[in-house]
Amino acid sequence: MTAETIAGTHWYAVQTYSGHENKVQKLIQRRIEEEAADQEQRYILQALVPTQEVVEIRNGKRVTVTRRLYPGYVLVQMLLNERTQHVINNIQGVIKFVGSGKAPQPLREEEINKILGVEVETEDEAKEEIPFHLGQVVEVTKGPFTDFSGTVQEVYHEKGKVEVEVSLFGRPTSVELDFTDLKGY
Repeated sequence: MTAETIAGTHWYAVQTYSGHENKVQKLIQRRIEEEAADQEQRYILQALVPTQEVVEIRNGKRVTVTRRLYPGYVLVQMLLNERTQHVINNIQGVIKFVGSGKAPQPLREEEINKILGVEVETEDEAKEEIPFHLGQVVEVTKGPFTDFSGTVQEVYHEKGKVEVEVSLFGRPTSVELDFTDLKGY
């Protein structure tokens, strides 16, 4: 999403009703398109709902889902003045700008770069969310160790694997398993 840059524009966080982030983003985008037709210079450039692709386990299968990084917030790139602040505040679903005092506080450049960087990075590769932690007791649901119980010794997020210590012939044995083959207690 590219837009011409006007000197003095910054990114601002706008608090919205939970679950209305996409609706607010669409309403802001519609307002931007209406303004573009009315005048040459645009003061509100774009709206963004930062998201991230994560892999979850549902019914024993890996499912990639899009999750909001900041539920209840929409980011808006704009030139702040009384008119633009009024326009955004009067969009249905908007609660207020984020900031201390009366004036909205722009996001710092490193914050927005991190947010935009996360968005770009996650398009290429979804991050796996492994629901197990060290010391947790788990049951193996698939493979040669089915119905064995064990304790999580290590979690390898980058590989999607979990090292589990099981009792094999009365001796503790570490096995590396895919986290989809495990069930937590």
